[in-house]
Amino acid sequence: MSGLIGKKIGMTSIFSAEGKNLPCTILKMGPCTITQVKSVQSDGYDALQLGFEDSKENNVSKPARGHFAKAGTTPKKKLVEFRNFTKKYSLGDTITVEHFEEGEFVDISANSKGKGFQGVVKRHGFAGVGDASHGQHNRMRSPGSIGAASDPSRVFKGMKMAGQMGNQKVKVLNLKVLKIIPDKHLMIVKGAVPGHNNTYVIIRK
Repeated sequence: MSGLIGKKIGMTSIFSAEGKNLPCTILKMGPCTITQVKSVQSDGYDALQLGFEDSKENNVSKPARGHFAKAGTTPKKKLVEFRNFTKKYSLGDTITVEHFEEGEFVDISANSKGKGFQGVVKRHGFAGVGDASHGQHNRMRSPGSIGAASDPSRVFKGMKMAGQMGNQKVKVLNLKVLKIIPDKHLMIVKGAVPGHNNTYVIIRK
């Protein structure tokens, strides 16, 4: 679906017309520059490649510099492809936050906050084993048994165990656009968005 690249600024809350206090997230959406136009004839499908946020030329390879120069734009830090734009765009055009409307619903994806190596209580919500009594002193947050011994003589794939938590791509569906501030390229959506502040977000209609 069509969309834009942006950044998560942070969370706040606003009051609705009915007087309800709504938790919401502020996003800086665009402006995004079209760095490549793909078509069925040349690439097998229709899509637009959008670039967001200027990058230093020294941080970009020579082939990438030529790619951006062809579009007549400065090097960009983030590139993402989008499909199904109803309006026709050309190479080098800019798409702003006004591509979206207040009141519509969007899907937002981003990398979640990384939490490092975590145990089963934090990672999977296990209750822990036993009570803190009868001399038991070091098994409160352990996972307990992970399988039988002689049969099946192995641990099944997908067993919930301790390990790396977070820092994965997460998509949140059907977030309502509460407000759009075009002159500052800001969008306010209801609810929470994955990731820490200043993380890149991809928003789709």
